[in-house]
Amino acid sequence: MNSRFNPELDLILERELDAPVERVWRCWTEPEHLKHWFVPKPWSVSHVEIDPRPGGIFHTVMRSPEGQDQNGEPGCFLIVEPHRRLVWTDGLGPEFRPRDTAFMTADLGFAPSASGGTLYRAWVLHADAEARRRHEDMGFHDGWGTVAEQLATYARTMGDG
Repeated sequence: MNSRFNPELDLILERELDAPVERVWRCWTEPEHLKHWFVPKPWSVSHVEIDPRPGGIFHTVMRSPEGQDQNGEPGCFLIVEPHRRLVWTDGLGPEFRPRDTAFMTADLGFAPSASGGTLYRAWVLHADAEARRRHEDMGFHDGWGTVAEQLATYARTMGDG
C-alpha cells in the first residue's frame, strides 16, 4: 500500500480484473463505455461527460431504479497518465475552479497483471474522518467492489474497436 495512505481519511479497493488495461482505461475515459458499468445495478447512468485531461470535466448523473436522477456538480481530472493512473475530484470543477464543498478525490491505478488482466486500485481520499466514515457507511467496499466486477465484465465484452 502507498505510504501516503491515511486510514483515518482514505478508503481503498484493490482487485485483479479479468480484462486488459487498455480496455479498462477506455471504460474509465470514454463516456459511451462508462455509462454501462459505473453504478451498481439496478441503478444506471443517465448522463456522462468526460474530458480526460488535467482540468477536464468528469460528470455523471446517476438514475435510481425509480427513475430519479441524482445530479452532482461536475468535477475535474487532476492527473491523466494513459493506461496507468487517473485522478479526479469533486473538490474542483472543470478547469480547476474551486468549489465550496468537496466529498472525495479518486486516485485510480491500472497495471498489467501476469495473466493479461488489470491490477486495479481505487484509492479514495476524503477531507476529514467524517466524510470517510460517511462514504464507508454508504457501502464503499460493496458498491465499488460491485462496480469493479461490472467494469471487468463489460471490458471483457466490449471489443477493441
